[in-house]
Amino acid sequence: MSYPIFLTLHLFAALIFVGTVFFEVLILEGVRKHLPLDVMRQVERAIGNRARRLMPWVLLVLYGAGISMAWQHRAALAHPLDSSFSLLLTLKIVLALSVLGHFITAMVSIKRGTMHARRSRFIHLSVFFHMIAIVLLAKGMFYLHW
Repeated sequence: MSYPIFLTLHLFAALIFVGTVFFEVLILEGVRKHLPLDVMRQVERAIGNRARRLMPWVLLVLYGAGISMAWQHRAALAHPLDSSFSLLLTLKIVLALSVLGHFITAMVSIKRGTMHARRSRFIHLSVFFHMIAIVLLAKGMFYLHW
């Protein structure tokens, strides 16, 4: 009964998180070359400040709902090689945990003052490609069968 609620929460939180990552990688990077460096730093700082306030809550909902849904599939997850659904869900969870690791790494780096442009770019691109894979796996879980 609660699965549709968790699914809806998960989808909305994923929409916000994935949308933010896509915006930062596809839009913001393209704007960079058209703005003076000091203006771009102000834009990045403002977006970063907003994201750091919002994203922990988004991730709490995203992962909380994801864990709640995964619990409903615990029998399938206990045997990840028994079906295409189990394998794809397991891969999706592994990638989601990697994204969480990236997020924690970014937050710790920012807090310690060790976040630099190259590290930030790497984290954003890695999360971007993780997100693409997660979305494809999420759809594939229900449409790919072997």
